[in-house]
Amino acid sequence: MVLTEDVTLPEFSDLETDEVKLSTGALLTASPFIGKLCEGVNNEFILCRQELNDPRACLEVGKQVTACAKEVLSRIRNECCKEFSQYANCVDKSSRDYTFRHCRKTQAIFDNCMRRRLCLLRNDFGYFCRGRIHKSSSDPPEPPPCPCHPKVDDATPSLPDCKPRKPARFGGRLYWSSD
Repeated sequence: MVLTEDVTLPEFSDLETDEVKLSTGALLTASPFIGKLCEGVNNEFILCRQELNDPRACLEVGKQVTACAKEVLSRIRNECCKEFSQYANCVDKSSRDYTFRHCRKTQAIFDNCMRRRLCLLRNDFGYFCRGRIHKSSSDPPEPPPCPCHPKVDDATPSLPDCKPRKPARFGGRLYWSSD
């Protein structure tokens, strides 16, 4: 990314936030529940990034997404820590590409705990692929100004008139194509 002098970068104090310090397997294990419970905040963050096209304007919403994920993880740790740890350990160590197929039994135990203690169900397959309408609480941004083109007094000169061409010597170029 190329920066010029008129670009102001945020201070380091603005960027500081509590990070989610978990392994990839643990994040993959909790991701369906984080995605479901933090869906509104995450949609607001993605909408901010897309509309404003400037990540600096969305830092506060990004901090809200991280805080929501940390809250979901703390609820999981308080209620289903043992089941979560077993499932995350299985995902971490059962395959090199973090597939779930070897860990379906521990997944069922974890899902049962989440259903009993937190009343949360795992989303059905394809839930996050479906289109949904998000009602945003923020105002839409101002549309970008239209690019101004200098007004030219003289019109573009037209092409010179061409003489009629002779027919092709070996027939048209579409002669070999079949109809």
